[in-house]
Amino acid sequence: MLRSAQGALLQILLVCLGLVVTWQKDIRHNREWYGNFYQQGDLLMVRIDEPLIAKPKSFKANGVVEAVIHNHTILPCKGKILVYFSRNNNGDSTRHSLQYGDKVLIHKNIQRINNSGNPGAFNYPRYAAFQQVFHQVFLKEKDWKKTHYSARNAFYTFLFKARDEILQVLRKSIGGKDELGIAEALLIGYTLDLDKDLVQAYSNTGVVHIIAISGMHLALIYFLLVQVFKKIPILNRSGLLQVVLILTCLWIFALLTGASASVLRAAVMFSFITIGANFKKRSSIYNSLAAAAFLMLCYNPYFLWDVGFQLSYLAVISIIVFQQPVYNWWYIKNKWAEKIWKLAAVSLSAQILTFPVCIYYFHQFPNFFLFTNIIAIPLSGIILYTEIGLIGFSWIPIAHTLGGKLVAWLISLMNQTVLWVNKLPFSVSDGIPSTVLSTCLLYGVVIGVGAWLMSKSRSMLYWALTCLLAFVLTGAYENWQIENQQRIVVYNIQQHQAIDIIYGTHFHFIGDSVLLQDAGVQNFILRPARIASQLNKHDRKLKNFFQQSLFYQFNNTRFLLIDRPTSFEIPKQKIAVDLIIISKNPAVSIAQLANVFDCRQFIFDASNSLWKIEKWQKDCEELHLRSYSVPVKGAFVWDIKK
Repeated sequence: MLRSAQGALLQILLVCLGLVVTWQKDIRHNREWYGNFYQQGDLLMVRIDEPLIAKPKSFKANGVVEAVIHNHTILPCKGKILVYFSRNNNGDSTRHSLQYGDKVLIHKNIQRINNSGNPGAFNYPRYAAFQQVFHQVFLKEKDWKKTHYSARNAFYTFLFKARDEILQVLRKSIGGKDELGIAEALLIGYTLDLDKDLVQAYSNTGVVHIIAISGMHLALIYFLLVQVFKKIPILNRSGLLQVVLILTCLWIFALLTGASASVLRAAVMFSFITIGANFKKRSSIYNSLAAAAFLMLCYNPYFLWDVGFQLSYLAVISIIVFQQPVYNWWYIKNKWAEKIWKLAAVSLSAQILTFPVCIYYFHQFPNFFLFTNIIAIPLSGIILYTEIGLIGFSWIPIAHTLGGKLVAWLISLMNQTVLWVNKLPFSVSDGIPSTVLSTCLLYGVVIGVGAWLMSKSRSMLYWALTCLLAFVLTGAYENWQIENQQRIVVYNIQQHQAIDIIYGTHFHFIGDSVLLQDAGVQNFILRPARIASQLNKHDRKLKNFFQQSLFYQFNNTRFLLIDRPTSFEIPKQKIAVDLIIISKNPAVSIAQLANVFDCRQFIFDASNSLWKIEKWQKDCEELHLRSYSVPVKGAFVWDIKK
């Protein structure tokens, strides 16, 4: 009784500790946060906190606000901000003139990071908030000035220079663009040179974890370090020196790759294992996992919402729990066949606890993941070791040349395998809808079935069947809702017109044809929105949808789409319409439209200039008309009631 009370008290204390740490980690609760001082028109002193990253139209960098200058008064403060420098004719000079640690004076109003509001879209403001970033600023050449001050951390300077040197070696030795992009991502997590279609192929075949630095990479590095240090006599005599060197190399690699949550998890775990082995202590793997999670969440409680953190822990726990039972399914005498089956068992067991989360976040399941992983995982390990050798011996010309060709050939082989599997029929189950409730119920089924198979517990079987029934009933109810949905969606896509007319699982698209060929827009805006609404057919002749010139009618909703200069004669009686959607900066007057139409709401989409939208909205306010700005408020969704 006493032990249970102590356990309950400990749990309460841990929850309270978590709440306190989470509250304290939020920079907005710090009195020195710049948001407590900043007002429109103030100047900001910002330190560039990383090398500039090239974007199509700008250079991006994380900045640290060191001071707010208000009415010639300098107010010291702290906080992170995203800074974008415009990329004009002198864009390259901007990149070369600004280095890590430089301080710039910004005299432009900052903006809050807002969500696009598109259905099913990635919640970037929440993601940025977890990184303690709440504002961004887009700067033209006249909006900022470099100061004579700088502040550089010696260790981070070393990391950035080492990262740049590694990239230079890879770029000089590896010729193919696709091969170079994979080599950079696999070795140090540099993803800017990756081809989007190739990344999608890796995702579709279930091996995207290979090019996203994770615990697997750190495990390979750890194994290599242990084997190398064992063969060096001086190090082999001193266990303490081995521990120091292994931990130093592991953590430098982790920080060099960007210190993602999954890499940090592996670094902390291997640190425990290394230190324990030195003191001849072998702790439970579950204790190591729990200790690593506790330390990481104490450092940053927002790691709990990081997808990499979640998948990393779920994969490790799944392998620990299910790998041996899965391996025991099949006894193989042949040595090499047994090794292949052992690798397959690891891949299968890792999927058991990760696939519900993967479906929730990515809405797809790679059907041929087992085959691809059996080939790609050993091959990626060979590539990683070869790349390390290439970097280590790059000062030898022949090693530099031959090593680069070998790496390029191995990566080409892996790419061709992935692309071939991706082209196979039914290689991926795509567009799978998922909610928080359905994911939880799916976990109930998976855990119940797993526990029943391993412990033969009837109660766990009943639990699994109950969760399965709830999962089916929930899915049936959601399908009924989907079949009866009718709505109009005006998407928030900068400088573009994009509208979906939705009836059940069918949709009709109105907008710029260029968006249909833009893979980025399709994969990150339109596709997630349509998956969220479970749309599966583009119907050019949608039921109960009619169009005549600029006028549209969908069931009992009538709307007007104005995307070019148009004039209307004033009728004797105003024409009743539900919506007027204004797009592509047409030369129109709100007052004139109000004389012709009795409109319930004006919609200004993201293809319009912001200054025009502001003018139109001001006109709407003066005429007491309802208006909606898509760039400011996010995508507009109009549900049609039967």
